[in-house]
Amino acid sequence: MDLALIPNIKHTDSNNFFLLAGPCSIEGEDMALRIADKIVTVTDKLQIPYIFKGSFKKANRSRVDSFTGIGDEKALKVLRKVSETFNVPTVTDIHEVSDATLAAEYVDVLQIPAFLVRQTDLVVAAAKTGKTVNLKKGQFMSPESMQHAVTKVTGSGNEQVILTDRGTMFGYQDMVVDFRGIPTMKHYAPVVLDVTHSLQQPNQSSGVTGGRPDMIETMARAGIATGVDGIFIETHFDPSIAKSDGANMLHLNHLEKLLTNLVALRKTVNHLK
Repeated sequence: MDLALIPNIKHTDSNNFFLLAGPCSIEGEDMALRIADKIVTVTDKLQIPYIFKGSFKKANRSRVDSFTGIGDEKALKVLRKVSETFNVPTVTDIHEVSDATLAAEYVDVLQIPAFLVRQTDLVVAAAKTGKTVNLKKGQFMSPESMQHAVTKVTGSGNEQVILTDRGTMFGYQDMVVDFRGIPTMKHYAPVVLDVTHSLQQPNQSSGVTGGRPDMIETMARAGIATGVDGIFIETHFDPSIAKSDGANMLHLNHLEKLLTNLVALRKTVNHLK
């Protein structure tokens, strides 16, 4: 995958990792712009290629009364506003075939959720838009099996594909990351580690997913040490009030220190090659 083909992506230094980061879901224009402003300031300073992340709708919630979005087009217009305001590319996840062409009008990268990555029609629809496709590894799938998901994209005439590891189910209420999967999947496509979702504790009896945000830096450092191409982080200026996934988010105030440490570690890893 050639990062330079993603519109507006900055500082395409192959020696650094790239970053997908933002809130779990778009809760409104002001919050999205506030979060993007902070992240862009930090990534510009650290010369990290950056893609703003935000879900325009949340279709895979545990409870029927959970927040699902502010409206599809309204949220997609917010993503476009972020892109235009800060001159950065954007990524959002899609859940239905019809979402692909709709979201492709507003964002630069289409993300296939882990639960849906085996849905051939959905993956092919995303690929046929010509946008970069980010395939999240299913929590139930081996790293080796993700080569077939990649083939669905490339076989549709689209070479712009990313793989993202977001952990594997461990029992009913925990996730683990098998870091052997990072070099394995790099044979198929550039690999991103989704740090925050890898620390989820799903299937809580309350119907609200838990998490281990205290382990974010540990997980991210392990990913950089293993050679990931990119890092994925959900962040919010107040995770306690985030409408989804607040339990495993990184507080926005901690982002600069974390990324500074990861950049330093990446330089060390590159030096050892």
